[in-house]
Amino acid sequence: MALYGIWYLLSFVAFVEITCCFSSQVYVVYMGGKTDESQDEVLWRNNQLLAAVHGGSMKKARESHVYSYSNGFRGFAAKLTEEQALAMADMPDVVSVFPNSRRQLHTTHSWDFMGLAPDEAMEIPGFSTKNQENVVIGFIDTGVWPESPSFHDDQMPPVPARWKGQCQSGESSSNFTCNRKIIGARYYLSGYIAENQINEFSSGSDGAVKYKSPRDSSGHGSHTASIAAGRYVNNMNFYGLAAGSARGGASFARIAVYKTCWDSGCYDADILAAFDDAIRDGVDILSLSLGPDSPQGDYFNDAISVGSFHATSHGIMVISSAGNVGTKGSVTNLAPWMLTVAAGSTDRDFASAIVLGNRTVILGESLSTIKMNKSVTIISASQANAGYFTPYQSSYCLESSLNSTKTRGKILVCHQAGSSSESKLVKSMVVKKAGGIGMILIDEYDGDVAVPFAIPAASVGKRAGDRILSYVNHTRRPRALILPPRTIMGSRPAPLVTSFSSKGPNSLNPDILKPDIAAPGLNILAAWSPAARQMNFNILSGTSMACPHVTGIAALIKAVYPSWSPSAIKSAIMTTASVLDQNGSAIKAEPDGRVANAFDYGSGFLSPVRVLDPGLVYDSQPSNYKTFLCSIGYDDKSLRLVTGDKSVCIRPAPPASNLNYPAISVPNIKSSFSVVRSVTNVGDSKSIYRAVVSPPSGINVTVVPKVLIFNNYGQKINFTVNFRVAAPSKGYVFGSLLWKSKDRRVTSPLIVRVSSFNKGLL
Repeated sequence: MALYGIWYLLSFVAFVEITCCFSSQVYVVYMGGKTDESQDEVLWRNNQLLAAVHGGSMKKARESHVYSYSNGFRGFAAKLTEEQALAMADMPDVVSVFPNSRRQLHTTHSWDFMGLAPDEAMEIPGFSTKNQENVVIGFIDTGVWPESPSFHDDQMPPVPARWKGQCQSGESSSNFTCNRKIIGARYYLSGYIAENQINEFSSGSDGAVKYKSPRDSSGHGSHTASIAAGRYVNNMNFYGLAAGSARGGASFARIAVYKTCWDSGCYDADILAAFDDAIRDGVDILSLSLGPDSPQGDYFNDAISVGSFHATSHGIMVISSAGNVGTKGSVTNLAPWMLTVAAGSTDRDFASAIVLGNRTVILGESLSTIKMNKSVTIISASQANAGYFTPYQSSYCLESSLNSTKTRGKILVCHQAGSSSESKLVKSMVVKKAGGIGMILIDEYDGDVAVPFAIPAASVGKRAGDRILSYVNHTRRPRALILPPRTIMGSRPAPLVTSFSSKGPNSLNPDILKPDIAAPGLNILAAWSPAARQMNFNILSGTSMACPHVTGIAALIKAVYPSWSPSAIKSAIMTTASVLDQNGSAIKAEPDGRVANAFDYGSGFLSPVRVLDPGLVYDSQPSNYKTFLCSIGYDDKSLRLVTGDKSVCIRPAPPASNLNYPAISVPNIKSSFSVVRSVTNVGDSKSIYRAVVSPPSGINVTVVPKVLIFNNYGQKINFTVNFRVAAPSKGYVFGSLLWKSKDRRVTSPLIVRVSSFNKGLL
């Protein structure tokens, strides 16, 4: 879920409470790579397997069946008991069986901030991206609002002839139609219905309309699609804030909608069905602003990892969000065949001035445009505790925790716990219900996230919060006035890595860096669904918003280089990223302002103006991912089940760190270690690159050869990076490898952790 898309939280509060992995009546039975069987043959064979665990009854087998997957990979979803699922897992053709888990759904200025031209063409100097009209981006999300001005099809040519997708209109009352912009739309209900044991939709208690169609009733899917590929829209704003013209990264790219997310979540069975259809339909890129909870399970017990493996094998690039937990090791969507995106800020803030009675002015963040007419008494919420609530509990402004007599007519200073399921918006509603007319929310974790509060209110960080409380506690009659927010540009260094953005290291395979890249994900204005709230645009924050920024740039790369593999596009994005802010200083990470590292932003912050001329790329083919699976313990039998071919593992398998990835991670070095990489020349046919190393602290790094001489476009050269422990170090240390030519810089992060230290080896 876009954890900080506050109005989305209000509309679908169930999302806040859900957890990912729980016992389910529906299981996904994954059987690996695609075969040449017809869909009818696949369905017949799946029912035979189901009958085997239903006492031989074909009737029960058919009744339990939910989906069959046959376009990009093999498998099915079915209603099973736990015992039946265990029996199914022991069958020889089955790779894995896992519950139908719920997944969480994890722009006027952001493109300007990153240096792209302020018009719909989105041209990058020296390159033509006109071919983006032949690039199809698939969005696995909550659907789309087709009437949004971000999705009109004026001046767009006919749909590409190669497109095989469908436009499902759904129930007639939904009135959903496609056009030359939205060229495909599907919706998936079977996993949702089977899991919730319902037969049809009904209006939820929140009053939101749940369209039985690809139409978006929550806003999240429309928001992400417009960030990546929305058309040019004049005067987009949020109640006057963030006013300006807006467009997506690839505004002429086509959109295909795969609606898998409903009021209670996005279910694995539906997600895999969307992947399966997208592979057949012919999408070029898939964008998923959703993911599992941390810690993530094995790749082939995770629906997104499974679907993306087979999509990548079919030449489809998969881009996903990193998650919104914000703690060390919390990043998800860990598979190396995906590109995983962290969230950063831009140089735009929505600042609300808090004027204290002593004339001190403190700036907070807010989207509440409600005005206060005069200053009023301000108190700490801990002074207004009610009933059985302690002052400490009431300081968090929990439901029913405030005494209305003490609260009425005042501004309350409330606290926000970083992992609390109580949203900031809900706290303002609690204060309003108790009679308060304003709120200052001290959020030590996410003070930069702007919220459309229900009353005049603003979020501040710990330092500002301490100043406000000091005034309140040391003043006889403290008063304050909260002014409506204003759009402020350049008030602080940018980008910053947001505090909510999930961090590395990769908890599944630390040999692979995750996240891969960072992009704008804080206070992003984009399209919205009027069914969720009566407006066409909204401001949200989360890695959900960062993901489609990278998706849009990937579409531009695909437009210029249609033959490039997903890994080549990934490499271009990663190796051209920046680790410096607009002032030329090292990018910092919130909330404490420390210098960020690769676990915060991957290779760095997205730099669109450089991605089309990367010089060199680290290209990986499906065969490389097969070798990687062997490296992490897959044998020939399990590998063949996954790939659906006659692949065998090379023995001894190379270390997992040898996957030809644009980042180099060595998580358990003892005394020395070497990794091999291959780069492909995609720049000038004759070019020379020299290695420039910034070694991690305590590690000696050498590169062989130090100079790469290319004589042809497309030429590949291997090199070796040697690491040697030089001094004791604790935890991970970070550096970089730069291949530098006359005109280009190709940068890879180096991440090293010493597992043991032996002085005798020095």
